Amino acid sequence: MRALTALLATLPLLLLPACSSEGKKSGGGATSAAATPVPSWAKGMKTVPRDRLPAEARKTLDLIDKGGPFPYEKDGTVFGNYENRLPKQTRGYYHEYTVPTPGARNRGARRIITGTHAERYYTGDHYETFEAVVQP
Repeated sequence: MRALTALLATLPLLLLPACSSEGKKSGGGATSAAATPVPSWAKGMKTVPRDRLPAEARKTLDLIDKGGPFPYEKDGTVFGNYENRLPKQTRGYYHEYTVPTPGARNRGARRIITGTHAERYYTGDHYETFEAVVQP
């Protein structure tokens, strides 16, 4: 009985190195999606890495980064944030860009919203929900 008690008492000490960060082998870098840092403006929001967006959204982001040309007349216009789903800012802070929706006869529901300080938001449901676009 004493041997069993002693074994049970030392068991946590034997397992402790396997649970600590020093006990892990170095793998040479992070591999999870959580490794992408979340910018301060996106804290508390659902985030999506740029490479997980639909291909059309990535193409729209590329056009935004290049300054156009944009395929839709309303691209680049002020986004009013009337739904108050993005952080409150002064009028003119946000701008919207169309993300083409395959098969849609009009602009569709998908948009990229940009902020003055390089913020990028994606909505696939016409402003009902937003995800902050994070880039490595």
